[in-house]
Amino acid sequence: MKNQPDVLEWILKAEQDYETAETMARRRKNPVPDVVGFHSQQCIEKYLKAYLVLKKLDFHKTHDLLELLEIALAKDPLLEGYRADLRLLNPFSVQFRYPGESATLEESKTALKAMRKVRMFIREKFNL
Repeated sequence: MKNQPDVLEWILKAEQDYETAETMARRRKNPVPDVVGFHSQQCIEKYLKAYLVLKKLDFHKTHDLLELLEIALAKDPLLEGYRADLRLLNPFSVQFRYPGESATLEESKTALKAMRKVRMFIREKFNL
């Protein structure tokens, strides 16, 4: 990956979101479920984009994990098995970021589980 700094940079940023989601999920006093869900979604968005860059697949600026999945399926049909997880994470990119809707603690826990599951699968693609 040394000759692909874009891929490495996507991975490093994905890991920052992973660490943030995990750290914020441990807060017992004043929990922040919107933040946990957002960083869970962002982690997977960036990992998917790293994978697309690695595979030289073009994508436009989007936060839609299902859209990114459709592009990635061209190189790895096994990603289809994670569609439900990506669908679950998708609303956290925008929906819960602004007044009017808030994630519950339970929703943020579910988002965290989905993130961990998809992250593990994608990291295996990078031999991490």
